[in-house]
Amino acid sequence: MPTFRYETLSPTEGGAAQAALIEAADRAEAVRTLRRRGITPLRVEPVGNGAAAAMRAAPADAADPAAGVHAEPTRRVGVRAALSRAEMAAFMAELATAVSAGLTLVQAMRTLMRAGRTQRQKDMLAFLIHELEHGRSLADAAAAWGRPFGELTVNLIRAGEASGRLAEVLEQAALLLDRDLKLRRAILGATIYPMILAVLVAVAVTVVVTVIVPRVLEPLKGQVTVADLPLPTRIVSGVADFMGAYWWLVIGMIIAAATTWPRMYRQPATRLAVDGALIRLPVLGQLLRDVAVARFTRTLGTLISAGLPALTALRTTKGTLGNKAMESLIDEVCERVASGGTISQPLEEAGGGGVFPPLLVQIVGVGERSGRLPELLGQAAEAMESRTEASIKLFTTVLPPMLVVVLAGIVGFVVAAILLPLLEMQEYIT
Repeated sequence: MPTFRYETLSPTEGGAAQAALIEAADRAEAVRTLRRRGITPLRVEPVGNGAAAAMRAAPADAADPAAGVHAEPTRRVGVRAALSRAEMAAFMAELATAVSAGLTLVQAMRTLMRAGRTQRQKDMLAFLIHELEHGRSLADAAAAWGRPFGELTVNLIRAGEASGRLAEVLEQAALLLDRDLKLRRAILGATIYPMILAVLVAVAVTVVVTVIVPRVLEPLKGQVTVADLPLPTRIVSGVADFMGAYWWLVIGMIIAAATTWPRMYRQPATRLAVDGALIRLPVLGQLLRDVAVARFTRTLGTLISAGLPALTALRTTKGTLGNKAMESLIDEVCERVASGGTISQPLEEAGGGGVFPPLLVQIVGVGERSGRLPELLGQAAEAMESRTEASIKLFTTVLPPMLVVVLAGIVGFVVAAILLPLLEMQEYIT
């Protein structure tokens, strides 16, 4: 029977790590056995026969903490499972179903491999099976593979393995991925029409200013001076002349901006300033805040319900906000929690300016006082997701008319620039 090395905190030696051995059929069974004995392990790792013999020969408190830990597996060059979010959510749900049915992880993954998988998915499953058969935990194997297993998914799997609730946690991870996918699709559906309309506006104005306006104003040259032209005509004519003479400069500036802006945005100071400005915008800022808070609340509740400590869950969930300004606020919350404080109080203080809704802060506070934080975070996530849907509807309702008004204003200005000199010439002739 395989041997596993586990670590616990010694109650008599100031909380120092204490190592011991246990025999079990697999890692999950070892964790369940320890929990039945009233032991909460910090780490459970498989050991080889040599390491097991050395552990038995040495005192438990003198064991080497690194004993029995396998070396990091080598990734196969050129193999990478580029799963989409939808494929990843489906994979996690199928794996949760197989494990819930009583299959071991290796049996479940072999079953999934035979279920019409693409080659990139088979490569990923083969790698995971290989690592599991050599004593690695699923979380370590997923972390060694990398994407599409992000930090959030790896931490969820690790918490499920440590708590003996892997099937339940895998199901939670699948639901979390599915909700995030639906939210992203809703945002894309809400913004695609305004984006198309904005592009059409830009193309129409460019064509009118650079092609139509010069041809209409050409007969007026030589009859009136530029100073005699109305102000709208002088502005549009100046823009048309500049575009005609320096079009290459404009194209060069666009290309330079497109190539340098991504690098500038990756700079921490630049991204912090831009993200802070975005969440303060009237309509778009509200949408961005609601989307980030809904994802943050759902993920935090899932991690805490999976058994992760609140501080670890906060630090892991921070990356789901997608906004550096809001992430910096969560850093402040983490510092306060690490010092022994609650989540609700620093969240309320850090959420100045309406970044974190008062309802969320109150629910977190009630959950901490009542010991029902995971349950109440789930309810808060439902409320935040409903608020996000309302913000998306407001955004899709308000933005298209705003773009139409802007387009009408630009087109009206260009038409006025063309008609005003013609009307003045007609009055001069009559």
